[in-house]
Amino acid sequence: MTKKSKAAPKKADTKATSDGKASTGKASGAAKADAAHLTTTNNALVDHAYLSEAEFGTVAETLQRNLATTISLYLKFKKYHWDIRGRFFRDLHLAYDEFIDEIFPGIDEQAERLVALGGSPIAAPSDIERFSTVKVPTETVRDARTQVADLVADLTRVGRGYRDDSQTVDDANDPATADMYNGYAATIDKIRWMLQAIMDDDRMN
Repeated sequence: MTKKSKAAPKKADTKATSDGKASTGKASGAAKADAAHLTTTNNALVDHAYLSEAEFGTVAETLQRNLATTISLYLKFKKYHWDIRGRFFRDLHLAYDEFIDEIFPGIDEQAERLVALGGSPIAAPSDIERFSTVKVPTETVRDARTQVADLVADLTRVGRGYRDDSQTVDDANDPATADMYNGYAATIDKIRWMLQAIMDDDRMN
């Protein structure tokens, strides 16, 4: 995953609120969900804390993408958990839920980090699919080796992405988010290692 530039976020579209007042706030699809500039009620104290506009744009892009990716990874593990059949059914059926328990907290943590920095997480299914680096399968895959190999490939990409994004947000003056990403990278690496170990079973060939 390549690092993103530190260009300032695009100016948000102007929209009318329910009380008829003009409001600028909805991000225009650039994964920089910026709530700090909304003029809606109870929004006066929302800001980017210690980040500049450009720094926030960089950090918010990574948080939105990683939030979408974590949600998709959760759904993919669940899909394979439901569909698995054969000799490895019990082992993988249970293991997938154990792995889900490790990655699931990151969904709320990344969303709330974005909110704390003055953002607003995008969560519609179409947006999750658009920003995620993991694709949830629409077909039924029952073969254990096919499932595990697919997940290992995803986890390789996601783990590398967290490491790259950790450096990116650290350069954007946000070491706190960088520390979060380092922790997620370690978790993803551990799950990837465990799935690779399962693939070493000769009965999977």
